[in-house]
Amino acid sequence: MKSLLTLTLTLLSASIVAGSGYSIVVSQSTLENKEWKLVVNVLKKKHQAELFVFEENVGDSLKSLREQFPAFTCFVAKPGEVTKEFVASIHQLTRKFDTDPYTDTFWGILTGYDAANALSIARYKEPLTVNKVASGTEIALECCKEGLWYDELVKNKMVRKKPGGQVEQLKGPDDTTQAFADVLADYKPDLFVTSGHATERGWQIGFRYRNGFIKSKAGQIFGVDTKRRQIEITSTNPKIYLPIGNCLMGNIDGPDAMALAWMNDAGVKQMLGYTVPTWFGYQGWGVLDYFVEQPGRYTLTEAFFANHHALIQRLGDPKVNSRDKRGLAFDRDVVAFYGDPAWIARMAPGKQAYNQVLTEEKGVYTLKIKPNLGIRSFETVNNNGAQRGGRPIVQFIGKRVTNIEILEGQDLNPLIADDFVLIPRPEKCDPDRSYHIKFRAKIL
Repeated sequence: MKSLLTLTLTLLSASIVAGSGYSIVVSQSTLENKEWKLVVNVLKKKHQAELFVFEENVGDSLKSLREQFPAFTCFVAKPGEVTKEFVASIHQLTRKFDTDPYTDTFWGILTGYDAANALSIARYKEPLTVNKVASGTEIALECCKEGLWYDELVKNKMVRKKPGGQVEQLKGPDDTTQAFADVLADYKPDLFVTSGHATERGWQIGFRYRNGFIKSKAGQIFGVDTKRRQIEITSTNPKIYLPIGNCLMGNIDGPDAMALAWMNDAGVKQMLGYTVPTWFGYQGWGVLDYFVEQPGRYTLTEAFFANHHALIQRLGDPKVNSRDKRGLAFDRDVVAFYGDPAWIARMAPGKQAYNQVLTEEKGVYTLKIKPNLGIRSFETVNNNGAQRGGRPIVQFIGKRVTNIEILEGQDLNPLIADDFVLIPRPEKCDPDRSYHIKFRAKIL
């Protein structure tokens, strides 16, 4: 049971557990498969993990997970098991370790086109620093060490930033299919971002103008341009993939699914993806607010779940209008997170709009927030997409705590859970004031 604190906002406590331990959850049928058992064993050795096996329903692992309360939970599954219902069940399961409505563990689904693909992801250990970013939609290149993007809305628009240089607009080709094939093969981005129309079989590169497609079949990625020419894509460097605005990119409905091809053929070690057609966009686009636009602060896993915490908190806010509540409820259980959740992928450190530092002394924690951009410090960094900006400040504590007592900073309306602090983003920034909270807590 968590220590809950309600301040002037009607907020419930939340939980992404930052305790200890790593759990693997797998079905009996998958574990009985020799090749997939090897995936489990490699992952178990890698993280000194506990193993929980279920017969038919992943929800049957709840009792065991409650007892361990792991920091990380990896659901190892054959691709045929990873339906949209399976993804939703994991979302729901991992919010039930205790009585509050928030996710209680950093989780990921480790799967692949086949066991060999899943094994390569399980074995991979080297942390990824995102130095190069490529995108099919506008992103905040000022937050990136280097990168480029082609506009899905404006034909021929390309924007680029070279290391140490300024963001500049260039002219791109009418059809960017070959350009993206070249980017993936030669530029070797550490992070690839997409949006726009998509299905489980392909991404429509242009949103408001005619362009080509990136498609998948039998675990392979390839391009098809406007002249119906098929373009081979070779991209083996380790990377993360954020189809933040694409419909269905995370829905594994068969061996030709895009998610499987990205992991099998394009070096993707972690990715997210909607399992349904998307219309609201909070859980997809908001990951950019935490990951790209606060460079170096969060791992991709942390950014995904910080954004999910923000979603749950907003869903419970009585001031939110009914349309937004429907959208938040729609997004809550439909975005999958694929990969080993404990693997570290992080943006190269960059300029941040504000600093946040948490310190602890004799059971008293102090979170200081220092504005870096004056009165603009709490403004939205980039507005491209849906449901952008306004994300709360999230600070992970790094351990689980209880008996929480706020000593200072009540006026910031903080939500303090057993492992993180959430502060609603101030509407305006006063660079002359001190933004900080102080609270006393005991380690669980």
